Amino acid sequence: MQDASNGHTTASPGFTPQSAPQRSRYDIAIVGGGIVGLATARELLLRKPGLHLIVLEKDAAIASQQSGHNSGVLHTGIYYAPGSLKAQACVEGHRRLMTFCEEKGISYELCGKLIVALNENELPRLEELYRRGTANGVVGLELVGPERLREIEPHAAGIKAIYSPTTGIVDFVGVAHAYARSVQERGGEIVVGHRVTTIATRGASAMLITRRSSGREVGLEIEATHVITCAGLQSDQVSAFGQGKRDVRIVPFRGDYYLLRPEKRRLVRALIYPVPDPRFPFLGVHFTRRLNGEIWAGPNAVLAFAREGYRRWDLAPGDLWDALSYRGFWKMAAKYWRTGLEEMYRDYSKQAYVKELQRYLPELRADDLLPGPSGVRAQAVASDGRLLDDFLIRRGERTIHVQNAPSPAATSSLMVASLIADQAESLFDLDQ
Repeated sequence: MQDASNGHTTASPGFTPQSAPQRSRYDIAIVGGGIVGLATARELLLRKPGLHLIVLEKDAAIASQQSGHNSGVLHTGIYYAPGSLKAQACVEGHRRLMTFCEEKGISYELCGKLIVALNENELPRLEELYRRGTANGVVGLELVGPERLREIEPHAAGIKAIYSPTTGIVDFVGVAHAYARSVQERGGEIVVGHRVTTIATRGASAMLITRRSSGREVGLEIEATHVITCAGLQSDQVSAFGQGKRDVRIVPFRGDYYLLRPEKRRLVRALIYPVPDPRFPFLGVHFTRRLNGEIWAGPNAVLAFAREGYRRWDLAPGDLWDALSYRGFWKMAAKYWRTGLEEMYRDYSKQAYVKELQRYLPELRADDLLPGPSGVRAQAVASDGRLLDDFLIRRGERTIHVQNAPSPAATSSLMVASLIADQAESLFDLDQ
């Protein structure tokens, strides 16, 4: 339902998770109750009604990690190489997700975005982004000069910008809950509070062993003909249960945001982004308006000391050792040490953080900012230190593993689900 502000404000009703499965054997078990796992479950049940399907989520709630800790931006596909899987998935995923939100009454708004070049040196990269976005079929892109830039965002700096009017903001938790409800309506099960610890292939099926995340109760043994893992921050470890190797490892990067004080929200109308550095998969600090009217400023990108460490001092020794003992991490660090030090400095110095933000919003002052939320990015790193920035889906025996689902995975979730379902139909016999 669309209101006068072009925002969709009817909330999607929730769903009721299960604490235990109803069966002991399933056609498909999906590990991970984030937005990609839930979209995949929905897609498979749409294609194959009657499948006995279960989603296993280790947390007490779905969409509680990356899916529930992102900035809520509905991307359009400007950044990605024309013809690439990411570009196709984002452009089509954007269209499908808007249609889905319309049907389900999920909050979203096409507020628009500026990608701002601050100086002449950034113009070639800006123009290359415009070329990419146009080639990818992104609707309504404009290259704008200073006058039009200031008309769109009166307080922003910049000499030239790309304006993307169809970039938006959306309630991704609401999307995830709508996917979950669709799964249950079609007979699928969603069981929370169970962490998968083993995936063992046994003849014509796979055995999944879980333990209660609370640690106080016994776990489960579930038999499934096929297994799909969509485990996000734990994707490399969970996929190793099924294929026994980790040549790609997840290194977690925490990103902290500041919030503009309510009286300073007037400084930002919608979304203001920098021209990204093509060497990195991170977009840099930016300003994001939220559906509730908040303005988020950030994030930075620093090594998290825990895979699910959303606070600066959250520490999981096993997670930290897993990163520091990986040769790919040190090769990455050797290549990007200078950028890493700059990010760490800004993490501990509000003054340095503010200085970076002021490049795009000169009127901003330190007192205008309040501590905000944090997210953790599951950055896949190859053994040679490369930062993987594309979707990575691998097959095992009776298994499919989503080993890397970076941004724009949430925007592209319906398309990524279609890709996974295509592989499932070609690899698995779902008609038995």
